[in-house]
Parts: sequence; structure tokens; C-alpha cells
Amino acid sequence: MQREKSEEVLQIGADKIVFRDCDLVTEIGSDAVDVVIDLVGGSRWTQLLDIIKPRGRYATSGAIAGPIVELDLRTLYLKDLTLFGCTFQPKEVFINLITYIENNKIKPLVAKSYPLKEIKQAQLDFLSKKFTGKLVLIPPDDNF
Repeated sequence: MQREKSEEVLQIGADKIVFRDCDLVTEIGSDAVDVVIDLVGGSRWTQLLDIIKPRGRYATSGAIAGPIVELDLRTLYLKDLTLFGCTFQPKEVFINLITYIENNKIKPLVAKSYPLKEIKQAQLDFLSKKFTGKLVLIPPDDNF
């Protein structure tokens, strides 16, 4: 996490902030978490496996920090870890997600919404990385 976003994330309910430049094992502890959800991959991958408890789970759906990682197979089998790749979900998952949102059981964190005609500004804001949450493009009503 970027330090400038930490206060905002704490205000919406985070228990702890872990910054991108920290050593994960030192900050969190070895065998400390049941599940890791990794959206970036890259060089910290081995640290992520180190913080997972035995019989824990690791899931990934992205590799923006690097798609090629090194795996010591002993970590995998001695800790009896389960690894998941997550890119496709059945239609029912999306329908259930919308139901949770409509019933206020979950609330997506939306940083800003833009009419589709403001896509250039949305892209500039996205590249700035100075927002917490999602940027949303809204198509014109006449498209539906």
C-alpha cells in the first residue's frame, strides 16, 4: 500500500496497514495468515508464501508486478498449501455479487465516477494512482 493512502484505508475499517516496501515476514510474521489474495505477483511472491499458515491458501488473478516467480517446491508440499488461479467466474457469481450490493451487505469502494465522454480524464486519474477504490465509467442512458 502507498503511504499517502493509509489514513483513508484505516478510516474505512482496515485493522492494519502493510506498506509495499516492508519485509512481509518481519511485518506480519511467518505462518501468520490463512489466505493470501495476490493481484500483483512479482518479487514478493516467496514472502507471500512464507506468511501463509500450513494448509493455507494462495489465490492470484493478476501479475502486474511480474508474471514469472520462483517456487521452492518444499514450501508448497511441506506447508501443504493450495494455490488458485482466479480469472473466470460463472454467471451466478456476478448475479450474487450484485444482490449483495443491492442488499447493502457489501459496499464497493468507488473513488470517482465519470460519464463515458470523460474517459480521457478517467484515464489520467487512473495513471496518477492518487485515488483509493475504483474509478467507474458510466455509459449514456441511450445505450441501454
